[in-house]
Amino acid sequence: MIRYKVTLTENERQQLEAILSKGKHSSLQFRNACILLNCDESDAARKSPNEMIAQILRVSAKTVERLKQRFVEEGFEACMDRKPYPEVKDIKTDGEFEAHLVAISCSQAPAGYARWSLRMLADKMVELKHADKVSYETVRQVLKKTKLSHGGSRGG
Repeated sequence: MIRYKVTLTENERQQLEAILSKGKHSSLQFRNACILLNCDESDAARKSPNEMIAQILRVSAKTVERLKQRFVEEGFEACMDRKPYPEVKDIKTDGEFEAHLVAISCSQAPAGYARWSLRMLADKMVELKHADKVSYETVRQVLKKTKLSHGGSRGG
């Protein structure tokens, strides 16, 4: 397992101690400041093991290790703010896409199948080049929006 060494500069140490002494910071910043100050390798006398830091702050040892890794790889400023969530780019379904999907789902199912599955519909849309890629969940949402019933009418 890789051990990341946190070595703080004097300026970084002062910033972290200012966070601990002033009350206008988020709990995440406060927690991260505590972790980084206790992991500082430049002050060997004050350095604490990950497990002890985790136990005192009531976080997991993995949280301490991840913060140390983030400090080493991304720098001091990255540790003081929340990690941004990656943007998820979904396929934009338009009327044409929906029309083709409904037409395919209403057509005869492939040989050997009683009806279309969501995954088969998604694969068929890609095969017919109506989209570069499409998930079965997108197909489900479009069909739900159009209130298309796969079951059909079942007389009784």
